[in-house]
Amino acid sequence: MSTSGYLCTLQNFHNSFYNSSFAIILEGTMNQNLYDRDYLLWLEKTVQLLTDGKLKELDIPNLIEEIKDMGISQKKALKSNLKVIFWHLLKYKYQPEKRSNSWLSTLFEHRDRLEEDFADSPSLKPFFLENFEQCYQKARKQASIETGLSIETFPINCPFTPEQVLDSEYLPE
Repeated sequence: MSTSGYLCTLQNFHNSFYNSSFAIILEGTMNQNLYDRDYLLWLEKTVQLLTDGKLKELDIPNLIEEIKDMGISQKKALKSNLKVIFWHLLKYKYQPEKRSNSWLSTLFEHRDRLEEDFADSPSLKPFFLENFEQCYQKARKQASIETGLSIETFPINCPFTPEQVLDSEYLPE
């Protein structure tokens, strides 16, 4: 078979496969099993149903679960970024001889992520404040493990204010 014949056959296979896959969900209401079989196709169909106002055809249980998961993911990402910032601020403060541009870059990146999160979702700020101390405690342990310094080296109570943590110019002495 020639190259052009092969490509034509491949394109026909792709078109028939995609159209038959899509046809499965175009008949009647969206099948909940589609969520488990083909997540991307489920997302595309959900967007189309919402756009078309066909709310009765939506896979409501999985849609609710996805929306809940989005909120949980945002909160987990915030906590992760906050811990990384604390961890690097502690290393910066208590290991001045090992300071590096890599640490500065990491601080900038994770502060920037938080800034973007707050711009997109201002309602995350109270969550940030509520989890501030808990994230510090976890970062304190991580800093001890990574640096080999005793946990007692690092203050029990967070030595940084929320403003300092978010300030891209702030570095501890």
